[in-house]
Amino acid sequence: MELVIKRFDELTLQELYEILRLRVNVFVVEQHCPYPEIDGKDEFSHHLYYRDEDGIQAYLRVVDAGVSFTEASIGRVLSRKRRCGLAGSLLREGIRFAHETLGVDALRIEAQTYARGLYEKAGFRQVSEEFLEDGIPHIQMLLDWE
Repeated sequence: MELVIKRFDELTLQELYEILRLRVNVFVVEQHCPYPEIDGKDEFSHHLYYRDEDGIQAYLRVVDAGVSFTEASIGRVLSRKRRCGLAGSLLREGIRFAHETLGVDALRIEAQTYARGLYEKAGFRQVSEEFLEDGIPHIQMLLDWE
């Protein structure tokens, strides 16, 4: 499994197409949640994914500070195969990349509430009450190195 990290303008058309197709399949189709998946934040993000001979297997984006929140953020965390550890592994890579390479000192996320445990294992802590976003329960979580 190969880890790929690229800014938006470094992605090939094929990579972008595969990323968007995978995100729509998971977040719109599987979750029955019609919302604007293409949200204008991809251009301000690093895109991290695991790829093998069958294509992209796990994906997330690290969004620049000031785009979604004051802090940098991680979003669109997904894995083709569930409960095999790929999402958690990629999340750790995303956190490491943001902190060590980009020099980020805090990450804020809006996590689907059911996935709280995944993010807590990575060091995030809940910092908001539960709220609905696009009809799905979410919480804000924060990871900082202060």
